Amino acid sequence: MSVIEKSITNTVKEIVNNDLSFQDSLQRDYCNISALARIIKPQIDQILSRDTSIESIITALKRSRQDYDVPERPIAAILAGSTVSVRTDVAKVSAKKSKKTVDKVAKSLTQNVDKFISVSESIMSITLVFDDVLLDDVKAMFTHDDILEVEDDLSAIIVHSPEEIIKTPGCAIAFYNQLARRHINIEDTVSCYTDTIMLVRMDQVGKAFNALTDLISNSRKMPKKKHR
Repeated sequence: MSVIEKSITNTVKEIVNNDLSFQDSLQRDYCNISALARIIKPQIDQILSRDTSIESIITALKRSRQDYDVPERPIAAILAGSTVSVRTDVAKVSAKKSKKTVDKVAKSLTQNVDKFISVSESIMSITLVFDDVLLDDVKAMFTHDDILEVEDDLSAIIVHSPEEIIKTPGCAIAFYNQLARRHINIEDTVSCYTDTIMLVRMDQVGKAFNALTDLISNSRKMPKKKHR
């Protein structure tokens, strides 16, 4: 492969990587390669500062097609073994992280073991996801200055997967891509052992549920590897 061909291939890959609709069309094999080449040609010409040929872009797209193929078998097997559940009427509060706020969160967890609560921490903040009925109580735990964000009218989409998901790369991104392709925004996400939890707006929960069940259903239809 010449230097020019390599530059075109890398540029095509970068453009496709930044557009989920292009990726989806390549993965599902409904992409009109020639039409896509014409669409992205002006962008490629600008990036490379040269007049590239449609034929070279088509060749690069055909090479990149394998990058957006159906999930590899280890991932597909995990997706096929997954199930989806939904928790509606969920809220989220993010607060500044300090010893005081962490202690309050720990106390709240012990007092609400029968409720749905998920906690995630970063260096500077701590986020709680919980049943909406607890919103007033959770907000009251923190001072006004400590609270960074409050969101309600959310739903938690919970994907329960086989234990192999823990050591298999690419599974979570398969869930996220499936929602992104349907233009569903993930408000927050966290993983807990074999569960992948994604927060979406209540008005998008049905669409999100259908998208993930479609992904799982299609994975179950993939031919199983034959053992010799």
